[in-house]
Amino acid sequence: MDPGLPLVSFIVLVALVFDYFNGFHDAANSIATVVSTRVLTPMQAVVWAAFFNFVAAFGFGVNVARTIGKGVVEAATVDQWVIVAGLAGAILWDLITWYYGLPTSSSHALIGGFAGAAVAKAGWGALVPAGLVKIGIFIVLSPLLGLTLGFACMVAVLWLFRRVAPGRVDRAFRRLQLISAALYSLGHGTNDAQKTMGIIAILLFSAGYLGSEFYVPYWVILSAHAAIALGTFAGGWRIVKTMGMRITKLRPVGGFCAETAGAATLLGTAIAGIPVSTTHTITGAIVGVGATQRLSAVRWGVAGRIVWAWILTIPLSAAISGLAFLVLIAIRGLFA
Repeated sequence: MDPGLPLVSFIVLVALVFDYFNGFHDAANSIATVVSTRVLTPMQAVVWAAFFNFVAAFGFGVNVARTIGKGVVEAATVDQWVIVAGLAGAILWDLITWYYGLPTSSSHALIGGFAGAAVAKAGWGALVPAGLVKIGIFIVLSPLLGLTLGFACMVAVLWLFRRVAPGRVDRAFRRLQLISAALYSLGHGTNDAQKTMGIIAILLFSAGYLGSEFYVPYWVILSAHAAIALGTFAGGWRIVKTMGMRITKLRPVGGFCAETAGAATLLGTAIAGIPVSTTHTITGAIVGVGATQRLSAVRWGVAGRIVWAWILTIPLSAAISGLAFLVLIAIRGLFA
């Protein structure tokens, strides 16, 4: 048996544990709007979201996984210890922000952790600037896209249904919100599961298990989607409360517009191979929908806390992972 296989297998398992925590932490992204509008109960919502998180494995390619695998850190720098440390930092940051009910980006925690561990090993030259710049640009653009599309969708719906009784509008959009929630969960699954796929694939490539060409094996695709679906099923109720109730008050029509705007952004960026934050996107969409009522309908204090958590995610997860890498190497040296 290959002597390196047990360690690689263990790291793959850790990556899937991170994917599970991603689903657990980001469950609110998929279900907060549909729960807060009372279209589905929490249990019905997590089953609905988890199902479509998994189904996303069969339709949207692996362009984001390729970006994560080859566009963040130079492949020559990557080894098992870089990946373990990167995952450790991302998981710890997810647990901290989950505890405080902050809807931060698991994706950016993973990117920050991966980059921080690589810098701790080989310095700043280990990073791929072009890939990180693209990710940095979309940290700003993804919530703005969500906000703009959410606002536009809400304005269009309000105008189209301006002469229809509010009760009839609510009944119609309670049904339509099932479709928008499914579409959003497809976008969430295809975008976030692919980040873990990219980490596992670069691990296998750097260990020599993929041959001379980087690709994402099919078993990795299915495993990543299964893990994120299970995590979503477990839920993340602290963050559901923040996303669905504290930012702004939603009705079914608002939930439909927020989810539709988020789904359009996520599916479009996934096809383009751009790793964006599902959390940033849906938060922007919810704010955009709330702003159509009046600016005071948005609780800007809560939104401000969320933005600060977004800003800190990459540098703090990178710092945690860099420290984790140094600790792992020190421990390895003691037993060498």
